[in-house]
Amino acid sequence: MLGVHKSTALRILQTLESARFVRRTGAGTYVLGSGLIELSELALGSMDLRQPAAAHLRALQRATGHTVHLAQLTGDEIIYIDKVDSPAFDAVKLPSRVGRAVSIYASAVGKTILAYLPRQERDRLLSHVVFEKFTDTTFTDHDALEAELARIHDCGWAVDNGEHDAYVMCVAAPIRDSRGQVIAAASITAIEVIASLDQLKSNLPLLLETANKISYELGYAPPALASPDGESRSAT
Repeated sequence: MLGVHKSTALRILQTLESARFVRRTGAGTYVLGSGLIELSELALGSMDLRQPAAAHLRALQRATGHTVHLAQLTGDEIIYIDKVDSPAFDAVKLPSRVGRAVSIYASAVGKTILAYLPRQERDRLLSHVVFEKFTDTTFTDHDALEAELARIHDCGWAVDNGEHDAYVMCVAAPIRDSRGQVIAAASITAIEVIASLDQLKSNLPLLLETANKISYELGYAPPALASPDGESRSAT
């Protein structure tokens, strides 16, 4: 039916089996494996996040004039799952694209997601990292990176000061799901000749508001805090 030799089909099935995309039964037939199910769940998760985020990301791009990204942890990688380009980049395009992995330690979105992971999971991810000095501002020391992640966790946002590409500046903020767990990050990015890092940071209120709106769409409700007058208010 497929027009391939039996031995070729068997090699293909063995490759799929090694990746857990199919599973051989006791009867010698093949059925869908757990790897394919996991892959479909990841794809559905990305779509579930992109849909409620889309309008907010586009509004943020219009308000700031800069490129906006949405990234999430997929397996052991930080992946861009949406991007709204800035018209200012008609001549000079950013290297980022949807579906592409981004450095987990040399990007604002990567550091944002890392900062809020459970310590055991963060340590596991970083244990596989071979620190490479992409630019003069890249974090290449584990202790220095941990200090930066602690700062991000405390203040609620991250920066990329040309840490992977010297000419690219970025600020990012966390996005939470209904359980309050950080599952993604939204960012504003520009090349330095268009906007300095300080200029991008001036857009942090808009970025944080956008991240909060997307989190709300995903079912996140900030815990109520007691105000001085005794009334409750939402955390920001």
